[in-house]
Amino acid sequence: MQLSTRKQPNVIVFFTDQQRWDTTGVHGNPLGLTPNFDRMARMGTHLDYAFTCQPVCGPARSSLQTGLYATETGCYTNGIPLPEDMPTLAKYYNAAGYETGYIGKWHLACTRDQPVPPQLRGGYKHWLAADALEHTSDAYDTKVYNEAGEAVQLPGYRVDALTDAAIRFIDQQSRADNPFFLFLSYLEPHHQNHRDDYPAPDVYRDAYTSRWTPPDLAALTGTAPQHLGGYYGMVKRLDEALGRVMDALRSLRLTDETIILFTSDHGSHFKTRNGEYKRSCHESSIRVPTAFYGADFIGGGRVGELVSLVDLVPTLLDASGIEVPKHMQGRSIVPLLRGSRTDWPQEVFVQISESQVGRAIRTHRWKYSVSAPDADPIRDASAPVYQEEFLYDLYADPYELTNLAGYDSHREVADTLRETLIRRIVEAGEAAPVIEAAPSVAAGQRKVRPQENVE
Repeated sequence: MQLSTRKQPNVIVFFTDQQRWDTTGVHGNPLGLTPNFDRMARMGTHLDYAFTCQPVCGPARSSLQTGLYATETGCYTNGIPLPEDMPTLAKYYNAAGYETGYIGKWHLACTRDQPVPPQLRGGYKHWLAADALEHTSDAYDTKVYNEAGEAVQLPGYRVDALTDAAIRFIDQQSRADNPFFLFLSYLEPHHQNHRDDYPAPDVYRDAYTSRWTPPDLAALTGTAPQHLGGYYGMVKRLDEALGRVMDALRSLRLTDETIILFTSDHGSHFKTRNGEYKRSCHESSIRVPTAFYGADFIGGGRVGELVSLVDLVPTLLDASGIEVPKHMQGRSIVPLLRGSRTDWPQEVFVQISESQVGRAIRTHRWKYSVSAPDADPIRDASAPVYQEEFLYDLYADPYELTNLAGYDSHREVADTLRETLIRRIVEAGEAAPVIEAAPSVAAGQRKVRPQENVE
């Protein structure tokens, strides 16, 4: 595709919370939940293999605001505010002459159910948000705070309420003829914390219960029988919101000059991998639906490379004609759209906190994850010693049901992946750790042919 030379497209980040990649039609979900995302992916640029770099809210959000891993932002667990002097998307777009706005869930100030003070808003000029939206609102009771720190009650189902506010912002900026950058951050399809419930709109409350279960949840169950129907209903409403935003752009004749990024902070394993919903190395936790639409991304097609949240920040800046700072740890996908694929990494790197101090890499074929048994998962950002915990062959076992860590047949594979993981840990700014091998397991008939070692 040919990229245009327009330097100031509008930009909208449509950001969901805890959304699995396989909720979308383009990833095989048969329920028709996401026709707008699917169209966006087909007509725009679809990142088929997109992953969070930290499967928990605050750390992932810090990475998506900065292009840095959570150990570099300092927000390696929830409960750590984003440093006031940290360069963010909003600050880069402000400097480029944009009007910047933030609507919805922030989760980077640690004010919980209190207004976020101006110095902790990441540089956004326009503000209609709450730090922890799940603590200030419910499905049909949406309370956020404006620039003055005043409580604002928005009518409607929470997804619709935030979407209405976003459309008003877009309309106001278009009338003023300002290039704008809007970060629209939903809570859905995250659970409502105080009830451990996934409250879909009333019309969808039971529409998707017992309809289709992803194979990992069918095998491992967790809370899927209780929660998956409501979760799907929330995803459906989010997709309708995406359609409304795209309709608003079309009505204002802004489609051709507006970039939309759709992504999520992490997925959900429905208590199948640990005692809650995320914070693990598994695809259900780390793989997220991601696509770009509008402006230079129209007709970009399917991108098959492995892409991380930290790559989305330089991508947005690059596509907006803003110089990508050299300190960023991600890289722009724009060269991939020009056909330059020669030096793209063959793996994504993931840091894990709160459930464990863990590190993982995911290649097209393999998942390799380690954890630090002696580290405090809340206090410690990293560890000097890790132990092998998980190894999955994603070709043979895409739903990660057979852990090969320690298998004698896969020792050479694990050794190669260990060296790659250590390299990625160092590249992320951490000290090189020791990674101890998992206890030996007899392989039976399993074996890895030489050409299959690491693909």
